[in-house]
Amino acid sequence: MPKVKFVFDKEKDLYNIWDTCNFTSKWSDDFKNGIPEQVLKLCGGKKFEEIREQLKKYQEKIHSSALIPVVEESYNGAWAKIGPDFFARLEKITKHPICFDHAFGYLTIVGRCPYNYNKKNPYFYVNLFNGIHSAMKTTAHEIMHIQFHNTYWPEVEKRIGKEKTADLKEALTVLLNLEFRDLWIVKDEGYPVHEELRAFIEQEWKKHKDFDILIKECVNYLKKT
Repeated sequence: MPKVKFVFDKEKDLYNIWDTCNFTSKWSDDFKNGIPEQVLKLCGGKKFEEIREQLKKYQEKIHSSALIPVVEESYNGAWAKIGPDFFARLEKITKHPICFDHAFGYLTIVGRCPYNYNKKNPYFYVNLFNGIHSAMKTTAHEIMHIQFHNTYWPEVEKRIGKEKTADLKEALTVLLNLEFRDLWIVKDEGYPVHEELRAFIEQEWKKHKDFDILIKECVNYLKKT
């Protein structure tokens, strides 16, 4: 069974704060919400090495919180309860074994939670402040991305290109609401730009509940858009 370990790594968080301050997305402009203006000004347009020490000092109080280990423990304990069930369902749905043996979930104080899908070193971020239910949903969301990258992505990209494949990868997480929501209760909302595609996926999934058929229909749908 694949393992997921949640850890707080100050360096990983500092890098994610800096990266988020300099990140833009065609899907959303909300990633910088909640980041203090002083931090945005410090990090914006700068190299990480230039601002690392100043950013470290600015975040020192939060990073030294005695509650962070408590959050780590709670996330690890919660995943231990639902992880095996989630992995079993994901394998059955995607028709592929989970593509990694071990992954890290790094706690971060910003809202953006990127991931690395390299099978030898997969990891993702989860928000420190959002609570157990949302953290578990985020974990499943990012693992679903990692799984898609390492299974269906290459063939889908050949047919519809990188951008539309990325849209599909993101929209497919609507399945978390249909087949997994009992595990963490909270809803996976997705991005507004994918609302129609998510509705199409939900409609098609309910017809056959077959992932291969779903991907085929989604590819055909996206070819027309």
